[in-house]
Amino acid sequence: MEEKCILCPHKCGVNRKINIGRCKAGEKVQIGGVSLHKFEEPCISGEHGSGTVFFSKCNLNCVFCQNYEISNLGNGREIEVEELAEIFLKQQKDGAENINLVSPTIYADKIAKAIDSARKNGLKLPIVYNTNGYENVETIKKLEGKIDVYLPDLKYYNDEIALKYSKINNYFEIATKAIQEMYKQVGAPVFDENGMITKGLIIRHLVLPNNLSDTKKILKWVKENIDENVYVSVMTQYFPTYKSNEYEEINRKITREEYQEIEDYIYEIDIQNGYMQDFADEDENQYVPKWEY
Repeated sequence: MEEKCILCPHKCGVNRKINIGRCKAGEKVQIGGVSLHKFEEPCISGEHGSGTVFFSKCNLNCVFCQNYEISNLGNGREIEVEELAEIFLKQQKDGAENINLVSPTIYADKIAKAIDSARKNGLKLPIVYNTNGYENVETIKKLEGKIDVYLPDLKYYNDEIALKYSKINNYFEIATKAIQEMYKQVGAPVFDENGMITKGLIIRHLVLPNNLSDTKKILKWVKENIDENVYVSVMTQYFPTYKSNEYEEINRKITREEYQEIEDYIYEIDIQNGYMQDFADEDENQYVPKWEY
């Protein structure tokens, strides 16, 4: 993959030992932070927090990314595969509920090696693949057996919106094919005696202001195309950040009326399982980790 990278749907084909593609990632894994994160879904964060590794760089360019310092600006530090494996093991030692790989796509091949190494040295925690959804199906197939929980975003239904805010074509078609492969591998969520997820698929969606029609189409697609036992996580934590002030229609949080409309729609189409964040009155900065450069 390093010499002709086709890890993600861009399939740039660049030699990452000497060049960079759309994601701007090079030969080595780069991370922006490691933490016991307590702001994921309850079945992921649990009591002690999710053992989160935030990877730097990204194959999307979302104008509203709350992690833009590492995703778009590319801040972070480079590490070797063995150090990544050691990070997984330290997270386990520190009491993490799972290993949570945030934006792992562009390092998927090296992450797979790190998982194998950590497993050989005693890693027993579930592995969570926390992705923006813009995934190459072939890459997801190669991860089968290594990933326990897939946590993909399904960001957009309308390709014009995806192009406007994330500079990406054919997002919905590509993301839904990847999600169906994820479901094929792990199925609906399975929980342990403490309510923590051990295996399965949870589909996330972030509600954007003035884009409720898109949200409803996504929820309807999930309802009609995926097992009703799969969990949906509707996120309402959106706040303007990075370049979102350049787009008047998304330069604000969602309103209570917008929140209520989506909540009503979830009941209307009878989505059985999942989460919806409380209306986000609280400080949005709690969702942004402290980066480690």
